[in-house]
Amino acid sequence: MVLFMPVSPPARGEESFAERLVVANSILRNPPRILIVDDEENIRAILEKIVEGFGYPFQSVKNGFEAITLLNQERFNIVLCDVRMPILDGYQLIKSVLPGQPHLAFIMITASADAKTATKMFQAGATDYITKPFQAQEVRETLEKTIEKQRKKNEDRIYVGTIEKTIETQSAMLSEALKIVDTSHRETLEALVYALDAREHETQCHSRRVRDYTVHLAKKAGVTADLLPLIGQGALLHDIGKIGVSDAILLKPGKLTEEEWLEMRKHPEIGYSMLKAIPFLKGGAEIVLSHQERFDGTGYPRQLKKEKIPLGARIFAICDTFDCMTSDRPYRKALPMEMAVEEIKRFAEIQFDPEIVSVFLNIPLEEWRTIREKASLLHELSGGHGAKYL
Repeated sequence: MVLFMPVSPPARGEESFAERLVVANSILRNPPRILIVDDEENIRAILEKIVEGFGYPFQSVKNGFEAITLLNQERFNIVLCDVRMPILDGYQLIKSVLPGQPHLAFIMITASADAKTATKMFQAGATDYITKPFQAQEVRETLEKTIEKQRKKNEDRIYVGTIEKTIETQSAMLSEALKIVDTSHRETLEALVYALDAREHETQCHSRRVRDYTVHLAKKAGVTADLLPLIGQGALLHDIGKIGVSDAILLKPGKLTEEEWLEMRKHPEIGYSMLKAIPFLKGGAEIVLSHQERFDGTGYPRQLKKEKIPLGARIFAICDTFDCMTSDRPYRKALPMEMAVEEIKRFAEIQFDPEIVSVFLNIPLEEWRTIREKASLLHELSGGHGAKYL
């Protein structure tokens, strides 16, 4: 018996910011280029005829290796790919190509349309799928739907990418720019936070939800009205210091090394140094500096204990944990709110201020659900950019 382990040709490296914008603008201006990948000659011929009839420019290949080679040489927007192919199947092709070319949309072609297969395709990174035997109209509708999704996605890439470029290349310039922002420019701060969430692949509108949760809990805890905006500001900008953390550390899927962990732990101080010199953000800066402290004194960066931790940071810690546990993460699904509440109760006096935990526990879950739903609605109304609706 001969054992053969296929080795994929090297995929295109991660795209630079400039390349991403070129691709995004190209997709918006030009008709999409389509690559057909299928080992069955008759299926390839049918797809070629259908795509050609719609007027889309295309090329076709008969296996995954040829597809990788061509994708490294030329730009395509959509890949029509059979799931079952010898040696290198559709799933392996996606995993080989998509990390280096995230602009690509994969439409899978499958003989099976059961829920398990569909889930596996979407988890691999497919945008949509077509079931054999297919009709020309079905192919056309799926292509048009995918093209529209790509158009919207690339509009967002241009928008967010412009902000990310400013953040990643000139953090010093960003700090200077923030100094001239006054309270009438809250939309700019919201857009900045959206870009940070997007960079870290956070769940959508995480920072907005944590801000809203924190302000709500602060009210219930009896915080005076004049302090609520400062607490909300600190909650919204809590992770701004991650601007100074490299992508290699911030986006690392596995466990951080001790050296990397030490680098990550600097983000509260980086954020504080950025905000403390800006008059209208100075109050929130204290929360940014202290948001990783723990009630028992084992947090960072100053190992503050109990009431030495600013009140806003003690309130925020509960709300941030609550949102993290009740939101989907790459490594796990969201927990029910009831389970999150029990976890917070369990860590009173260890991670959280027990008095604030008591206030939190007296708030009906329906109030938290309403806040979450409102944040999601405003996120959708703002087109996902979080800039118009505060």
